[in-house]
Amino acid sequence: MHDIRRIDVREGILDKNDHIAEHVREHMTAHGVLVVNEMGAPGVGKTTTIKSLVPHLKSRLYVIEGDIESDIDTRDLGSMGIDTRQINTHGECHLDAPQIKHQLSHMSFDEPGVLFIENIGNLVCPAEFTIGEHVMMLISTVTEGSDKPYKYPLAFEKADIILLNKVDLIPYLDFDEEFFMKGVRALNKDVPVFRVSGKTGEGFAEVAAWLDENAAKLEAREHGHGHSHDHHHEE
Repeated sequence: MHDIRRIDVREGILDKNDHIAEHVREHMTAHGVLVVNEMGAPGVGKTTTIKSLVPHLKSRLYVIEGDIESDIDTRDLGSMGIDTRQINTHGECHLDAPQIKHQLSHMSFDEPGVLFIENIGNLVCPAEFTIGEHVMMLISTVTEGSDKPYKYPLAFEKADIILLNKVDLIPYLDFDEEFFMKGVRALNKDVPVFRVSGKTGEGFAEVAAWLDENAAKLEAREHGHGHSHDHHHEE
């Protein structure tokens, strides 16, 4: 009988993706643009978060919208005057670095700022693929239940910032915030967690200040003492 050999192709695919992601990060760092990989399940308020940050962000805002199908959110953001590009994956459950690199070749970054990349609505696949981000932002909601850190640990473990959205609904739900935070801290003890509401606007000024601060640090690092691509959490 012939020997059967198992070849792990997945590792090679991830290696190639990570190599391209590093080039994307270098390119955006050179432009002084903080790249935010925005993740979360469908309906958690990823586009609403971007719209809610607009009044508070001092940094120039750029957006890449990722969807399996449609350009509803891109047209919505475009109508607000936000420079937005669309990626449709036609079935793929995540964005990857080659897609972002291709999209960036059609965008111009004439001033430093923040680039939001809204990933596909999913708590599994997007967490496995780096796309050249400086910051991984995870959005969770009280309507999803308080067990999400326990069921989807990788996304919470990798997050550089977490937004707990729809907190205005807590009085009407059986959401155990203490249990939720215990799960978060077991995976990621230093990640900042912001309580926000897309309905009332609560918390987004603080999130914008955090993003502006990190964008300013990126620009200063690039034009001052060189740049680092290591992910790190900042309070």
